[in-house]
Order: sequence, then structure tokens, then C-alpha cells
Amino acid sequence: MSSRSYRFVLQFVILLAAAAALCAPARAQYVGQSAKTDNAADLRAVAVLEWIGDDQLHPSRSRIIPVTVFDGHDLQDAGIYLARPQPLALDHEVEYQLKEDGKSTGLFIIYGAADENGSWVGYGKLQPMPKPKPPKPLNAHDFNVDDTASDQPVLHRKHKDGDSSSSSDSAGSGNPAEAPDPDRPTLHKAPGADSGTGTDTTSSSGTAPAADPDRPTMHKSPDNGDSTTASAGGDNSDPDRPKLTKKKTSSSSDDDGSVSSVDTTDPNRPKLQRGQVTYGGGDLSASTPTLKGLPPEMHQAVAVSDARNTPDHPWDYSWANPDDEQKYKAQLEDLARTALGLMPPPAPVLAKKTAAKTTPHKSAKAAPAPPAEPAPLEDEQYRVFELAYSSGATMVLSAHTSGTGAQEKFVTLVAQPDLYGSLTVLMKNTTDGAHLDVMPQMHLIDAVDAMADNRGELLFELRGTMGRQFALYRVLRGQVTRLFVSGGSDMNASN
Repeated sequence: MSSRSYRFVLQFVILLAAAAALCAPARAQYVGQSAKTDNAADLRAVAVLEWIGDDQLHPSRSRIIPVTVFDGHDLQDAGIYLARPQPLALDHEVEYQLKEDGKSTGLFIIYGAADENGSWVGYGKLQPMPKPKPPKPLNAHDFNVDDTASDQPVLHRKHKDGDSSSSSDSAGSGNPAEAPDPDRPTLHKAPGADSGTGTDTTSSSGTAPAADPDRPTMHKSPDNGDSTTASAGGDNSDPDRPKLTKKKTSSSSDDDGSVSSVDTTDPNRPKLQRGQVTYGGGDLSASTPTLKGLPPEMHQAVAVSDARNTPDHPWDYSWANPDDEQKYKAQLEDLARTALGLMPPPAPVLAKKTAAKTTPHKSAKAAPAPPAEPAPLEDEQYRVFELAYSSGATMVLSAHTSGTGAQEKFVTLVAQPDLYGSLTVLMKNTTDGAHLDVMPQMHLIDAVDAMADNRGELLFELRGTMGRQFALYRVLRGQVTRLFVSGGSDMNASN
């Protein structure tokens, strides 16, 4: 081989190696056919229900505020997650379960959503939890099992109406008829064999013959105008859009196809609608009236929507010694008073006075001053949780002082008892009315399992001067870590 041919072959090999190196990253990025995954089963939404009224299930006004959506990997802001224009967490007929200490107390069905002052809120109707179905009653035959029956198969003949031969035979023999064994095989006569002619008599009697399982069957295709195939609220616009738990509706009756329903027309056809138009296709006529602003008598509760049926996980802590709860509560209240500057100064020590007529080397001691009453804590909230199985007690206390402006102070403490019976403060938040724009006050709503891992997080409302947010905190190994904080919203604006 000449030198020129050798150089040509060498250059060709180098070009092939370079082309293989360039194609290798492309093959590493895509191998085979990508499978389409369904993330709807992994979604878990957490929201906060707010209402006015004494009864939670029959409030005068209510609304629901989305907080987080767990997509199986991360916590997403439910207020903007897959919004078009309303977020996924406020889709029409999304069902939320109301929780109190981890126990389900009711249902909230969303029928509409609206953007109020920069944040999305949902409106709907509260319903009680469905009652569990009673257990199926046991049949008496379940307990009457004849173990002494023979294994020999028995042939039974179908009795016609008016045939008294079997009854007369049983009556003449004097032996009562025994109950047939359900485990014995039974042979049944084919239809039309009683005529004796061998011909099919079903045409004259009007009854259809038994269907052959091996015979092919033609099925009628579903009608395009069937009302059961249309989904309310425009949910059929995107089949790939994930869904949260929907309200279970009863199946409608079959349509004869003569007259099509008004609601099953073209989804793109414009409609004229009376009343207030809301996003999500909801009908707010049957829902609870909307709640505006932040009234002082407003109640709050956590709500969870999950496609999976997870059992309740109670978060309340059971004390082994009931006296420990009061002891730790008193210690936590003293720490709160110290943080708020409400602890009184120590009482002065009174000097000893000697009586006028006393014997030598004897003096009378003055009576000690009575202890001062502790300063009151306004709107004190004290909760004790067991955020994981066998994790111990986690105590949360929130309170504030009276006054306005800088004189009104707020405190929130998260503490756990140590091995020596004392309290270890894991988190302390203090602020006053003049600095709420920099340091908002923390108000505990409840504990919630936001990521479906059987571990509870503390859900707080962070309320400032111009708006508020919601935050999730995890207590683990003696530390408090903030996992998530939602986008701010201006809920103090007048409406």
C-alpha cells in the first residue's frame, strides 16, 4: 500500500471516530421510546378553608385558599400551579376533605373560583362525611356446612309450574327432602327439550335462547350526543391535564336519542348566562356566599385533596401522665410572657424587724409578700402534636398583648420537652404591631401531612400589614425547618 493510500485510510478512520463521538451524547439523551406517565395519582393538594359561623358544615360565608400541591417530588405553589386561568387546585368539582388534628370532619366541593386582590380563592359547598356502609349480614347457610355429605354428584331436574310429582314423591316416601349441597355439580336441561320434538320453540313462546359464549357479538357504538360523556366545566378540553379528587356523581338515565340535551351541544358554542360569571364553569347559586376580607370572627381549617384513599392519621398527643401537660403549659406560658415583656420584677426582700418585747437572741420574721398574678395572654392558642409515630410531644403556643401599634406584641413558640423535664424552645417568633410589614405574626392553623409520608408538618399563616402568606414547617431531630411558603396576597383590601 502506498503512503498516499495509507494516509487516506487513516483520515477516513479518524472521521468515523469523530462522527461516533458526536452521535454518542445524542444517543445517551434518548434511548428507545419515551413512555407517557400519568402524574394525576401522585398529586396531593393542601388548602385552607375559612368560614364565618358557629357550625362548620353550615356557615354563613366561606372560601377556600389553595396552598400547596405535591407532585410526587416537590411542593408547588397551588395558587399558580397549572393555572388556566384558575389553578388546578380550584378546578370545578374538586373535592377536599376537611381535617382537624388529622381526622376528617367534612367535605368541600368546589363549584367556582375567582381572582381576588391578586390571589385565587375557591367557592363551593360544604357537605358531611359520607357514612360508612354497614357490613353485609351473614347468611345462615354460611354456618350450616354438612361435612358428612357424600361427594357423589347429584342430577337435579328443573320443576315446572304445577308439577306435583316431586312433592307427592317426597310426601309419600315419608322422608323429608334434603337441602341440596351448593358444592355438588348440577346438570340443567337445555331450553326446548321438554317439547320432545327436538325443535326450537322459543320463537312461539317469545323467550330468547341462551347465548353461546363462543358466538361473536356486535355492540352498538356510544352515541356522540350522550349526556354522560360530556364533562362539566370544560374539563374535556385537555385530556392530558392532571386531575385532583373529583366529586362522585350518580349515573344518569339512558337517553332514547330522540331529543338531545341542551348541555351536550358544541363546547365551543357561546352561551348566554344569567347572573355572575365565574371561572371554572361552576354554578355558585347552590354554594355558600363568598367571604371577603379578614373579619375577626373568621375560622380556619386545613383541607386535603388526594386521588389516593389514605386513612386518617391523628396528630394529637396522648400524655402518659396528665399532670405533665399542665406543667409544660405553665412553663411555656412563662417563656411567652418573658418574650412579651410581661414578667413582673422580682419582689423586694423585706428587712427583718425586731419586736419591742422579745427575749434575747430571738426575732420575729415578717410574712412574705404574696406572689403577683401572672399577666394575661390575649387569644392564647396552645396545641400539642405527635407529628410522627413515637416522636414525642411538640408544643405550639401563640399569644399577644393588648394595645395598638408598637404596644401590641405577638409571640409564637415551638418547643419540645427534653430528658430532664425542661422545655427546649425550637423556634421563637416575636413582633409588634408597628413592624408587621417586616416581621409578620405567625398563626397556627393545624398539622397536615403535605407529602403523604405519614409525617405531619405545621401549617402557619404569616399575616402582615399589607398581605399574608402560608408556610409549612417540619420539626425533625430537634430543629424546625421551613419547607414551603406561598406567594403573598393582599387580603386586607376593602371590597
